[in-house]
Amino acid sequence: MTDLRPLGTSDLLVSAVGLGCNNFGRPGTVTATLEGTKAVLDAAIEHGVTFLDTAALYGSPAGTSESLMGEALRGRRDEVVLATKFGNVDGAPAGAEAWGARGSASYIDQAIEGSLQRLQTDHIDLFQLHNPDADTPIGETLEALARHIDAGKVRFIGHSNFSPEQLREADDVAGELGVPRFVSAQNQYSLLARDVEVELLPAARERGLGFLPFFPLHNGLLTGKYTATSGEGRLTRSRPQVLENTDWDQLDGYRRICDEAGVTMLQATFAWLLAQDPVSSVIAGATSPEQVAANAEAGRTRLDQDVLDAISVLFTSGD
Repeated sequence: MTDLRPLGTSDLLVSAVGLGCNNFGRPGTVTATLEGTKAVLDAAIEHGVTFLDTAALYGSPAGTSESLMGEALRGRRDEVVLATKFGNVDGAPAGAEAWGARGSASYIDQAIEGSLQRLQTDHIDLFQLHNPDADTPIGETLEALARHIDAGKVRFIGHSNFSPEQLREADDVAGELGVPRFVSAQNQYSLLARDVEVELLPAARERGLGFLPFFPLHNGLLTGKYTATSGEGRLTRSRPQVLENTDWDQLDGYRRICDEAGVTMLQATFAWLLAQDPVSSVIAGATSPEQVAANAEAGRTRLDQDVLDAISVLFTSGD
């Protein structure tokens, strides 16, 4: 079982390893079906990976991930912490073009009802704005979300892909309006993508937000399943350019550090991220029960400080 950790300074407890649900309902994957989705969710609950992160955008058509999860979680809703996202710039469920700006009250009213219906629940534990909305004052977004918190449809709110300046502005405005504040920030973060360490993580620490890294395994490069001469996965099939631009000397160095510490690269990757303040949970996708079990085990790994430091130094140039 994975540990439960507070999401920032909020009262919401999340599993140290979270499950990214963007593969549910994705054509060409075993989790495109209810059977495949249920198998992964069954394994997640069994191994204590109970923080489930989806979005209205996920699946084909958009919303399929939430719908499959709603079916698969029947009778077990209280065993998980459900997080979903709304207002992605790249798309939304059918009809969303008539809802108004993505951060507006009219959009949020429709988005929350749609997610509740698809997830077959009466409340969402963490409702997140998927992207900033330049067309809507953040105060309007916060006030609209506050109404749904008051109604019991949402417990906590978070944001994704905010800049440090947007994070601080939202927190300031929530204080000025006297409405619930965002309790989490979700942005890309991994050993190969460390830009958030410069300003965003310090801002989250300063304001008491929990941080949720997405793409923590950097397309699988940090799991150990790829080398300069071998490896089979989504990268080889659909994103070979990522492999072509990889610093294999750096990854070989990482493998040596892990070997000397007696851990796998997957274990070290989770352990390093979970040691970074204010990371609350590491969200990783999975398409099989075996992947879920491996991620859960990795989330229980602890590394000595000298190993954490060696990893940090090796990837100092990561961007």
